Amino acid sequence: MYLGIEIGGTKLQLGVGDGSGAPLAELVRRDIDISRAAEGILAQIRTAAPDLISRHRVQRIGFGFGGPIEPAVGRIVTSHQVAGWDGFPLVDWCRRELGAAAVLGNDADLAGLAEARFGAGRGFDPVFYITVGTGIGGGLITGGHVYRGCGHGAAELGHLRPGLAATGAKHTLESLASGPGIVAATQRRLATLAQGHRDFEDLQTRAGGNLERLTAQNVAEAAQAGNTHAQAAWQESLAALGWGIAQVITIVAPAAVVIGGGVPLSGETLFYEPLRAEVERYVFPPFRGKYKILSPALGEEMVVHGAIALAANR
Repeated sequence: MYLGIEIGGTKLQLGVGDGSGAPLAELVRRDIDISRAAEGILAQIRTAAPDLISRHRVQRIGFGFGGPIEPAVGRIVTSHQVAGWDGFPLVDWCRRELGAAAVLGNDADLAGLAEARFGAGRGFDPVFYITVGTGIGGGLITGGHVYRGCGHGAAELGHLRPGLAATGAKHTLESLASGPGIVAATQRRLATLAQGHRDFEDLQTRAGGNLERLTAQNVAEAAQAGNTHAQAAWQESLAALGWGIAQVITIVAPAAVVIGGGVPLSGETLFYEPLRAEVERYVFPPFRGKYKILSPALGEEMVVHGAIALAANR
């Protein structure tokens, strides 16, 4: 058996499986307190992992980390959500603290690996996986394996610059189409409205009276209910994402694009259908109809399944 550990910005998950994609033998989930930084997460792993390792006779651990990594040496580059991870040798720490061999992968890569082998992308090759949430990440799976380019990662869709109109390093697809990007676009539109405008009042109410607390889910719900400014901001984000996916399809020609994360939870009508139309608008015309855009099948356990699969293959 193998232990898959997902380290994100808001959650920590530890799951045990055999690497076949079968239901997990056991799953432990913990919320992350970012004020405790990386050491707080490591303490949670120290508490939860030894019992799982012992009871399930775990052979190897696979880590799925939410941020850039150096997989060949088992080291974290950084986290954009949680302090304290810069240059951290996670695989060496695991060997020292848990007495177990380990391998390290990026969370989006491993989510893609799981979906390609066991989920929505099964039977397609290559598969491009995208997560759209607090950030935008990607993973390219070809021949059932993660494509890592020259060894420092690949498929970083969220960091594409939006064409020649890009104004700087922070002007990225992620800044336009992630959850915070959708919120920022909505807030810019609301800044042009007088307080008392129907759309302004609607979104302020959904945000609990404080537009600084507005979420992408609030925007999605308002757009669904007919708020024209929310609809415009939402469609703007889908156009940017559709443009980005079209670039991927034009260059890589995946058979399937699987899109997960928090923002796509808005559903088929609000997210996937209009996004497919935007991709069709921008994609290289001969590639139209040659790919599928799909929702994921493995839910919140996809990174854990991918981490287990990574551990089982080494």
